[in-house]
Amino acid sequence: MFSVFVPSESALKKVVIEDLSALPENAVWIDLVNPSAAEDKAVERLAGIAIPTREDMQEIEISSRLYIENGARYMTATLMCHSDTDMPRTTAVTFILGDHRLVTVRYDLPKPFALVEAKLARSCTPSITGESVLMELLDAVIDRCADILERCGAEIDQVSHDIFEPESERHGHAKRYSQILISIGRKGDLTSKVRESLVSIGRVVAFLSAVVEGVKWSKDMREQLKTMQRDVSSLTDHASYLSSKITFVLDAMLGVVNLEQNNIIKLFSVMAVVLMPPTLIASIYGMNFKVMPELEWVHGYPMALVMMLIAAIVPYWIFKFKKWL
Repeated sequence: MFSVFVPSESALKKVVIEDLSALPENAVWIDLVNPSAAEDKAVERLAGIAIPTREDMQEIEISSRLYIENGARYMTATLMCHSDTDMPRTTAVTFILGDHRLVTVRYDLPKPFALVEAKLARSCTPSITGESVLMELLDAVIDRCADILERCGAEIDQVSHDIFEPESERHGHAKRYSQILISIGRKGDLTSKVRESLVSIGRVVAFLSAVVEGVKWSKDMREQLKTMQRDVSSLTDHASYLSSKITFVLDAMLGVVNLEQNNIIKLFSVMAVVLMPPTLIASIYGMNFKVMPELEWVHGYPMALVMMLIAAIVPYWIFKFKKWL
């Protein structure tokens, strides 16, 4: 399906097209979502441009993602999708800018598109062009990446607090180490996807900055491009910082788990050593020898119990005195 947006007096109006041959000539933004072959051809006839296939959009070479063809500028970026769920993913989106008209091709639903559509539907200048819509989309994508990184940073801080919480607040295995490890893994995956998206958007912004030299863009739009470049650069650095922090938190988590396991093994080892002398005494008096004087003694059984108790207490006291426990 696809949507067509045409400028009105104070907003960008969304037009529903039933006849593919009747696309409005004044459309400034054509948004293709999972387009069919017929829809691709209709847009190609209107805009005079070639619509890339989904396979073409998956290419990772810069020359296949950023190029100029027949006067139109083709820019393919990797955007975040479903970042609010447990299964975030990235999707390739192509921006085609030509003759002051923007054509977007996508096979998923990145949130910035809905935000920009709602914003322009409320208010925009009657002289809006495809270039202006593209700038709004890129700005929304960068803002969205910033929001995701801010949320991810706060969640990583909470995970770090859970790991390094005071000893008095720990409750054995109630810390749910497995859930913490899963949470760390998800934050690492989300951060890496955001960083991939930022790198891709940075290339698109750099490409636009290079090609606008020969295009009559307003001074405000040129300044906005420079601001976007600075924002993308700072966010990319912040994403790298979060990745390093996630690695540190993961190492700390594994260290805490190993420490807990060592404490458990140490406890078992101490218990084995403490119980060895009583076991020795019990095994001696469990022998079936004919001559064992203590067997005939009235107080032999209590004496054996007291000896086993003392044999258990003495090693434990030695361990405490040596501060091994």
